[in-house]
Amino acid sequence: MTTATDILTADTYDNPFALSHLDALESEAVHIFREVAGEFERPVILFSGGKDSIVMLHLALKAFWPAPVPFSLLHVDTGHNFPEVLAYRDRTVAEHGLRLHVASVQDFIDRGRLRERPDGLRNPLQTVPLLDGIESNKFDAVFGGGRRDEEKARAKERVFSLRDEFGAWDPRRQRPELWSLYNGRHSPGEHVRVFPLSNWTELDVWQYIEREGIELPEIYYAHPRDVFKRDGMWLTAGEWGGPKEGETVERRLVRYRTVGDMSCTGAVDSDAATVADVVTEVAASRLTERGATRADDKVSEAAMEDRKREGYF
Repeated sequence: MTTATDILTADTYDNPFALSHLDALESEAVHIFREVAGEFERPVILFSGGKDSIVMLHLALKAFWPAPVPFSLLHVDTGHNFPEVLAYRDRTVAEHGLRLHVASVQDFIDRGRLRERPDGLRNPLQTVPLLDGIESNKFDAVFGGGRRDEEKARAKERVFSLRDEFGAWDPRRQRPELWSLYNGRHSPGEHVRVFPLSNWTELDVWQYIEREGIELPEIYYAHPRDVFKRDGMWLTAGEWGGPKEGETVERRLVRYRTVGDMSCTGAVDSDAATVADVVTEVAASRLTERGATRADDKVSEAAMEDRKREGYF
């Protein structure tokens, strides 16, 4: 007697035309990029130089090859970014002849539109520069690298996420996306956030990086670094306000699973020096990357959702 499992196994392993799970994810993302190109007037890709935005740009390059990517890039620079990541960002923009818009948190602080937080974190301050950059450039679709496995608030997000005229997210206005049909309709002043990596996991991202041979900033791999411990995380010393009295700097072999800025992103102890090593390490991990290494998500249980309602990524 043939079971459903037998049929699934046969379809997956005996059909020479069946897509691998990475091919299926890639195909879905390429379709999303092309759908947005045909449906919106001024899309933009949020690009930080982190691994998810790098994979997202790689997919966009594939989607429109041999033509150039028909979107510019937008980076919200906190002023506390890792130098290695900024260097990678600038190399990538130059290599592919892309246009980069930079919204600077420091500029908004200097102009009095933002204040420094008592805890020194600047990631939560990105919302105002982001919304200002979207409004001033009249972007109507904004690609983000968010994935549903990262954090419970992001698990509520659709691929096409409508934002109101204030950039705010309302989970009650999420639209159904049956049969991969995406509704980009929006009123003047509103825009849509688009997440091509929604159905990817951290492991999928790393397996795809390995398969495609995608270059990443070196801080994603094990390297010796001077760090100090705060709230259970290894942080890099810098002008942003660390270490404080009683926090001892020590040299450790670490790498970064996710990259925000130096004030909120913790390193993890690791000897994973190659992509294959990282794939093995991630496959064995039982903690999400943000749960393990992002101080800005530990402010409260609803920290991410609160920021998304205000207009965050």
